[in-house]
Amino acid sequence: MKKSSGGAAEKKRVRRSSAPDLTSDAPPKKQAVKKDVYQVFAEKVRDHKELVSRWAVLQETRVEYFRGKDFVNFLKNHPEVKDILESDRNLETEDIANILLGKNLLVRCDRVVKTLRPGKKKLSTWPAHLEIFPEQVFSENDAFFAWTFVKRHPLWQTLLSFFWPVLTLAICLFPVYPHSCKLLILYSCAGILFLILTLLLIRGTIFGVLYILVGKRIWFFPNILAEEATLRELFRFWPKKDEEERPKWTTRIFYAVVAVLFILLLRHHAPDEAARARYQKRVSNIIDDVLEWSPSLALSGMMDKQQNATNATGSSDAASQGSTAGPGHEAPTDGNDEKTFSEQYNTEEVIDNIVDVGEEDIQYD
Repeated sequence: MKKSSGGAAEKKRVRRSSAPDLTSDAPPKKQAVKKDVYQVFAEKVRDHKELVSRWAVLQETRVEYFRGKDFVNFLKNHPEVKDILESDRNLETEDIANILLGKNLLVRCDRVVKTLRPGKKKLSTWPAHLEIFPEQVFSENDAFFAWTFVKRHPLWQTLLSFFWPVLTLAICLFPVYPHSCKLLILYSCAGILFLILTLLLIRGTIFGVLYILVGKRIWFFPNILAEEATLRELFRFWPKKDEEERPKWTTRIFYAVVAVLFILLLRHHAPDEAARARYQKRVSNIIDDVLEWSPSLALSGMMDKQQNATNATGSSDAASQGSTAGPGHEAPTDGNDEKTFSEQYNTEEVIDNIVDVGEEDIQYD
């Protein structure tokens, strides 16, 4: 009995000793997986504003890419970024880039168009279409490298993604807005559209005049119509350097003659004052119909249609009753009323046309 009680006591001691001590400060055996330092390094470099990059299409996918020589210059001017690599901070730029290629954080690309276009002296600095290069090795000479991981979106982009559905719903509810809000939205959109068209017209006019007179291809706001440009590059004002050959004087004279003929053609077919007034009246009527529409007017219009349908049904019933009563008791038909209404509508149109024709005759006289 003593031996059995002693064995039970030893088992209790073993169980107590094997139980984990929750009060101790020792770290747990299972630790969180540490993030790859090269992943952090790649995200840091990509988010840095000093590394020049562009957007292009790679196998039907838009990617952000940079040039090899720009990557070398960036690490040369910002060596503190290498501190993220910890023990590998002393590696050469080429070795770091090759490790990024091996971890599939980068992919080397090449331009799709490798031939010069007519009138060009050299290939485009930033091609819009890329393809994967066969040898995935870092190089500075005419080499492009695209990021393969998804960039983290900032907070404002996340908020903007939630704002778009609200904006879409607000656009759909435009007909039920108050009249003052409709006017504000209409004039704001018309002003923005007028500003865009005026900017494009002035931009094209300056380009045409300088091309014909000086022989230079100068585009102000050069990226205003570019699809792969960022928001900051989109509104860049100063033009790029003209790297193409100067056009021949015969070409410039030809385009000058074409421009003069085009202006004369537009002037010849320009609408007169009466036609312009008619177009303005029609457009203003359409705009007024859109601005003055409201659910109450729509419901009242539906009620009027229903009332007219009821009246038409009643008149048809009366006519049928008159026909059954006999030829001596025929009810008067509504043909005169319909004719009077149609004649009144046609008379208004004729009066408007006579006024327009009279204005045209006065102008020609």
